[in-house]
Amino acid sequence: MKIGVLSRNPGLYSTRRLVEVARKRGHTVLVIDTASVAVTVGEHRLSDRVRVVESLGRVNLPGLWTKYRGRVRTLPGVDGIIPRIGASITYYGLAVVRQFEAMGVVSTASSAGIASSRDKLQSLQVMAQAGLPIPKTAVISRPEALYPAMEAVGGPPVVVKLIQGTQGRGVILAVNFNTTAAVLAKLRSYNRQALVQEYVAEAKGRDIRVIVVGDQCVAAMERIAPAGDFRANLHRGGTAVPHQLDTQTQKLAIAAAQAHNLGVAGVDIIQSNRGPLILEVNSSPGLEGIETTTGINVAEHIIVYLETIYQQKSAAILTNDTRISS
Repeated sequence: MKIGVLSRNPGLYSTRRLVEVARKRGHTVLVIDTASVAVTVGEHRLSDRVRVVESLGRVNLPGLWTKYRGRVRTLPGVDGIIPRIGASITYYGLAVVRQFEAMGVVSTASSAGIASSRDKLQSLQVMAQAGLPIPKTAVISRPEALYPAMEAVGGPPVVVKLIQGTQGRGVILAVNFNTTAAVLAKLRSYNRQALVQEYVAEAKGRDIRVIVVGDQCVAAMERIAPAGDFRANLHRGGTAVPHQLDTQTQKLAIAAAQAHNLGVAGVDIIQSNRGPLILEVNSSPGLEGIETTTGINVAEHIIVYLETIYQQKSAAILTNDTRISS
């Protein structure tokens, strides 16, 4: 296969691991800077080629795709892509993934799935519609709505989250009504919509990150928040240990990924007195923390999944061509 990894930074651990494993399995791999892709439409059709326009310099990583300032070139066709779309480039990244989809290129994550998982409110709506257990949540469009929203989810303490945010950024704990002044000030400075979510105290600053690939949970770790914080994200200083999933949690994680139409996803789950609750779904889960913690080759699971859906697509095309010719 010819595989394209959509990534702004070829030096990131996740990107390097995907390239390394794919090449070991005999594939040709291109690391494509999402921001450098020119999306072309016209003449009642989409371009059947992907063009790369000028970038900010040269990437000096042996064996990885290299790009130069001012150079415009057409990439060779790819059979499958692995989108690693960062939050800062979501809108354009989605356009690039849609372009590949329209060209018939298989992907580990659909553009619709990336979009719905990146928007926390939409993601919760998707899961609620699918009947999946999530924390009680309200959405506010202005800071003044914080108090009624807090009451709507059961009163303080509550967690306030920006609708678009990653790695624990834009997440605030409002302990009681008397301490919300600082929260209101932050919301005004962000000037964005926010979610007000029940605080599940019994989780004790712990959550479970599950990596779903296809219809399997391939790895899981329990993340533990650092002292004085309630966010268990490793980027916030949390620690992690391998976790053995029970059957119920496995089914929930797989259902959450499938509800978002994601072939690869990181699903965050907390344990509550009501049972497991899904916090959020990540379409570009980092591999370093999970691979280091569990010792599981998650990158290989992802490449094998891409191979599988490509083979399924090729078999379907062959079957269709046979029917037409007969």
